[in-house]
Amino acid sequence: MNDLTPTQSPHVQAAETMPHSIEAEQQLLGAILTNNDVYDRVASIIKAEHFYEPVHARIFEVAAARIAKNNLASPVTLSSFLQDDLGLQELGGSAYLARLAGAAIAGFAVRDYAQMIYDLAIRRELIALGQDIAAKAKTISVDQEPKEQIIQAEQALYKLGEEGNSDSGFQSFLKAVTAAVDVANNAYQREGGLAGISTGLIDMDKKLGGLHKSDLLILAGRPSMGKTSLATNIAYNIAKAYKRGLRADGTEGPIEGGVVGFYSLEMSAEQLAARILSEAAEIPSEQIRKGDMTEAEFRRFVEAAKRLESCPLYIDDTPALPISQLAARARRLKRTHGLDVLIIDYLQLVRPASAKDSRVNEVSEITQGMKAIAKELDIPVIALSQLSRQVENRDDKRPQLSDLRESGSIEQDADVVMFVFREEYYKEREKPGDHDMDKMVIWQEEMDRLHGRAEVIIGKQRHGPIGTVDLSFEGKFTRFGNIIKPWQSDQNH
Repeated sequence: MNDLTPTQSPHVQAAETMPHSIEAEQQLLGAILTNNDVYDRVASIIKAEHFYEPVHARIFEVAAARIAKNNLASPVTLSSFLQDDLGLQELGGSAYLARLAGAAIAGFAVRDYAQMIYDLAIRRELIALGQDIAAKAKTISVDQEPKEQIIQAEQALYKLGEEGNSDSGFQSFLKAVTAAVDVANNAYQREGGLAGISTGLIDMDKKLGGLHKSDLLILAGRPSMGKTSLATNIAYNIAKAYKRGLRADGTEGPIEGGVVGFYSLEMSAEQLAARILSEAAEIPSEQIRKGDMTEAEFRRFVEAAKRLESCPLYIDDTPALPISQLAARARRLKRTHGLDVLIIDYLQLVRPASAKDSRVNEVSEITQGMKAIAKELDIPVIALSQLSRQVENRDDKRPQLSDLRESGSIEQDADVVMFVFREEYYKEREKPGDHDMDKMVIWQEEMDRLHGRAEVIIGKQRHGPIGTVDLSFEGKFTRFGNIIKPWQSDQNH
């Protein structure tokens, strides 16, 4: 016999042998149509898109929608909804639904069938993904480097690993509404009424409602205003409060605080750690650097370091990272250690994936990339940003949205824009000469009023009001804190 006759091209074979099990799908649907309670046992495992046979997917979708409304899903009730379905007509219409119910197995095996259908769907996705990667690798084009392809493949694999489906596409309004109700319910059950993760700064949380998932927050300011300090404070507060447990939806995850990823493109990881240690141990960072500490301070320093060891705070200090690499590393961190908040210090030091004709277009690609990371990983992303020098030329040095460098795209892509402002910094530089006593007295009064105070100005917020949050600032430890209001001071003494 000629060896060449029976062989087929690998592509034809692949198309024919895509992993699936029509029998498992029929058995599962039959069990649901006979006993609707079965659906609750498989709803968390399987969705309509996991079915290989499109008709089965549609039957499952209609049944699920009816059961969700507490209506009966049986061959009789479903046939009226699916009477115009051409695929079902080909299989025998309502008779096919009756046959499914008639051949149903015992309810106890449904979870196994659901798991089997899900696993086969993932295998099909993996095959399709593999073929896609191979096809892209074969087409050699100038603008697509292999490194870029690896990042794209990693992104697709990450999505498949996280959600079990590499292409989410459109989702029904019902699904979106349910998610929104869940967020409101979680906020309602939390004492502080926060929908997002707490920053550890009470007044800021009240204004923002915490840090919301899939949000891009821009924290901007002129040099020496304390942008990095505020970001490290928030990072430390979130990591310090981290607690895992059973959440309201029945899944396990962080119930307080979270795992923080910190891209420090300006300072080294060691400098950043020294700042956090200074804040935690309440010892000025220059003393830590010089080793100039009393025995009691050193003991406090060591204890703070021990406490920090268990904090889930991960620092990456690789300089000049391209936005695509930044996303790939964040994905990897989420997969290996989990990730609940990402902080980037700072936006102008991130490189675009490829050089653009203008800086505005480069920044636009970077901010869009950051917003994409927030949505894909479903976490808040805080990006620090420099402000243009035009602030210094005004009498009122309070920053505005127009002061953002290359502002258009930053302002457009961000969900929240905040500015850090310390008037004390500017007032200090206005000190009059010693000979002018009257001015000196006024200046001193102003300095006393402004000492240790900072403002976070919320210039844009998609989910809430704009306005100003007053914070305390301890320059020695580069620490921002909550201001105690006059009516609260009695409770604290």
